[in-house]
Amino acid sequence: MTDGTDRGEAQWLAQARQGEEQAFAWLVEAYQVPVYNVCYRLLGDRGEAEDAAQESFLRAYRSMGSYDPERKFRTWLLSIASHYCIDQLRRRRINAYSFEEDDSWEQVGEPAPGPEAALAAREKESALRDLLRHLGPQDRAAIVLRYWYDLSNEEIARSLSLSVEAVKSRLHRARRELAKRWDEGEGVRVLVGGGSHGTASAV
Repeated sequence: MTDGTDRGEAQWLAQARQGEEQAFAWLVEAYQVPVYNVCYRLLGDRGEAEDAAQESFLRAYRSMGSYDPERKFRTWLLSIASHYCIDQLRRRRINAYSFEEDDSWEQVGEPAPGPEAALAAREKESALRDLLRHLGPQDRAAIVLRYWYDLSNEEIARSLSLSVEAVKSRLHRARRELAKRWDEGEGVRVLVGGGSHGTASAV
């Protein structure tokens, strides 16, 4: 098989659905960072996130035959990862989570900001890491998919097997919980919320 790195994603998806391992390997390479990041943001442990990412890709590979090409592959893949991580969190039966101080929480592949902007961004990320650990698994997943991956309410609903109204309710409840944590003096005054789609804003 010739090198296909210049081929469109649609062609790789078509080939992967036919069972071509090289095509799926390209998809793994293309999406390994966002899949790992969503696993880390939900699980909070680097080793567990790596295992969860591998399991997510394995499940995706096994399900390629049933993948609907009309659906965004990225959304479908993040859905698989989110479901797996939510199941892991539920098995542990814990609600609080301590997130490591680690660069992998930050977005990868974006231009490096200046020193002051980088410090402010790291402070915000650290505050959100601390605040997110108080949310339940599905609320945490809804927040992560909405504000880090810019999924619409409809896409989140499909990814988490919820109604759109349930997603709106969970996002609203999660924002209120994060605001409450600030009012109680936990963390920095940083809250994803109320602004334009896909943005984070201060309360």
